[in-house]
Amino acid sequence: MTRIKRGYIARRRRTKMRLFASSFRGAHSRLTKTINQQRIRALVSSNRDRKRKKRDFRRLWITRVNAVIRGMGVSYSYNQLIHNLYKKKLLLNRKILAQIAISNKNGLYMICNNILSQQESPGML
Repeated sequence: MTRIKRGYIARRRRTKMRLFASSFRGAHSRLTKTINQQRIRALVSSNRDRKRKKRDFRRLWITRVNAVIRGMGVSYSYNQLIHNLYKKKLLLNRKILAQIAISNKNGLYMICNNILSQQESPGML
């Protein structure tokens, strides 16, 4: 049987893997088998954490709005505010509410008072 020379293709593939793992520490950036395992793990983590980031930001916005509402002394909490916003058909998402809460607390206070005043007098819109 004749000898088969592999050529440059396998080396090129391994070089590409090593470039991906060049920032890893120790054997994770040097050994081909370990690089492959760490590469798979890194890609799984990046996919998972893209979804996680959305969840974490939503939690942060909810926490900020709730803290400002309770600090202002408005007579209700975050979930009642969101419920009343939906009832009044005010399209303010949590990100915008959090930005208003941080930059302009009086603006959020006015929104809350407006909702409360409309609740007390249903004929007024």
